[in-house]
Amino acid sequence: MARYADKLARAGICAQGQAALCARDDAFFATGPDEAAAFLTALADSLGAGAAILIRPTTPYREAAAFLARAALAGTHPGQAAVFPRDCETRTFFHDLPVLDMPGWPPPRDRGAVSAAARALSRRKGVMFADGSMAAHGSMILEQAFVTVSSMCFACFVKFFSDALACRRLGGLPPDMAAAMGRVLDGLPELPPLPDTAPALSPGPLADAASARAAMAEAGRLTVQSGLVDSVFGNVSCLVEGVLHISRTGAALDALEGQIEACPLDGSSCTALTASSEFPAHARIVTETAAKVVLHGHPKFSVILSMDCDRTDCPDRGRCHVACREKRRIGGAPVVPGEVGCGPCGLVHTLPPALRGYQAAMVLGHGAFTVDDRDFNRAFAAMLDLERDCREAVLARVARG
Repeated sequence: MARYADKLARAGICAQGQAALCARDDAFFATGPDEAAAFLTALADSLGAGAAILIRPTTPYREAAAFLARAALAGTHPGQAAVFPRDCETRTFFHDLPVLDMPGWPPPRDRGAVSAAARALSRRKGVMFADGSMAAHGSMILEQAFVTVSSMCFACFVKFFSDALACRRLGGLPPDMAAAMGRVLDGLPELPPLPDTAPALSPGPLADAASARAAMAEAGRLTVQSGLVDSVFGNVSCLVEGVLHISRTGAALDALEGQIEACPLDGSSCTALTASSEFPAHARIVTETAAKVVLHGHPKFSVILSMDCDRTDCPDRGRCHVACREKRRIGGAPVVPGEVGCGPCGLVHTLPPALRGYQAAMVLGHGAFTVDDRDFNRAFAAMLDLERDCREAVLARVARG
């Protein structure tokens, strides 16, 4: 519990002391403020869950979530309110984020509040409260709840800014959104800053499996530490003598030791079955371009800008992530549609061609993919530079109201 409380704080998801965590051994153990810990333990117990987390997010995440929650509650019947983010992870893994018309930090003391939260969590992995606080459960372990709350913060942040950019294109932010945006912007210093420069990573060529895996673990760890990915999402790979070493599905990028699969590209092994779900795209990239390494992250502002489009009359509006036909670039990086997997709209078809001749490409609403033919130094620097440029562009646009 202490380790995950520390991870929440280091990621800027919530401040120290602003999280309650509980986990079951022979009985429940909990940390955090007494009221929050008691509510959370009762909630996890009623769900039959093994673990749960309740957070009061840092100001930018909390104010964005609270604005979205208020809008959801105002637009539907009690008990049916939900926020519908459009980023890839929410569409794929969470679908929608249910909203409860009650505060979450501190939570109400009555059993009715626990029952209401349990009903919402019986059909979803996480729940939002009207004040922007969030709770999530894990059927077995704390990591499951950590993944959900961190992903919810990311999804709400991206949706809030995406909605604000759309409103600006239509004439300006409504007064309540403008007020919320002011609070979000004032709170941005609470989030970990981007590095001023890219750190020096292990130099290539990465000519053997051991050096490739060490370089992958290093790149993954720095991607997380630099705030270029949310939760455990993102992946990394390196090609060595016909074998693509790639992070395992569900592996945390900052803990890749023992979580890397060696997948021969001649199909002589079934190790790809447990590799990242984006293995097919990585495989096509390293076989159809000069790339030997691939780094994939979810930089917040890069994702936001990838979803910003001025085609309000587009017939594919609402299906942008799979059907966008616009030729767009962000900071020189092509932006392409594509969903996870090998389906007809899979990024396995759209991403590899986009990376021919480019060091970075964006998948709309999903994240950045960066490559290099030697090691992770230029790939990491390209992702960092892309996020810095996108951050400046987004903040400049919303500042104009």
